[in-house]
Amino acid sequence: MPKLRAKLEAKRAERLLNQAWREAYEDYVATLSRTRFAEFARSPGDKFPDFMLPSTDGHMLALDDLLADGPLVITFYRGKWCPFCLLLLDALAEIQPEIHKLGARLVAITPDTGGRALEVRQRHKADYNILCDVDSGVGLACGVMFHTPALYDSRLAAAGVDLTAYHGNPSHFVPIAATFVVNREGFITWRFIDVDFTILADPEDILAALRELA
Repeated sequence: MPKLRAKLEAKRAERLLNQAWREAYEDYVATLSRTRFAEFARSPGDKFPDFMLPSTDGHMLALDDLLADGPLVITFYRGKWCPFCLLLLDALAEIQPEIHKLGARLVAITPDTGGRALEVRQRHKADYNILCDVDSGVGLACGVMFHTPALYDSRLAAAGVDLTAYHGNPSHFVPIAATFVVNREGFITWRFIDVDFTILADPEDILAALRELA
């Protein structure tokens, strides 16, 4: 079993021991599955939405500028409060040298604001860009943002996660698990999408998609 998958499953099993969390998680997944939400996300062959977003170092970065150096791996993560997201970012940091060898760059996008993305970058000693999707415009254009179900939202609040404070707005949009490979022309060539935030893109699948693109 791939290392990341094992870590995600262990964290999921740990969380499921808490009844309140388990009920909120099951409602979350059931709600998104029932709406068939993920079917409307951008797919291979689609253009990735154009953007210009602030980075952790205070610069505004445009999609075209990033693509000038080669293909991109773009992953959306929910925020520094999500332990599953942090496990994915750890795994991506590990394969980042291989991503570079394949001529690509890694970009992470989050709705977090207020310096929280910088804290995540420092935590990982990350040599990749983390961009703040202020007001969730890029995620909405990709079709990967949704309004958190009420039960899950209340569970986050009980755990001290105030999404309004994290995002700087009261929308309470968070992304589903979503990772894309985008070629230099801006087209999506591969994606991973899942409404279950405990199931995330496997690093080996990302590298395989980049090798195929090369």
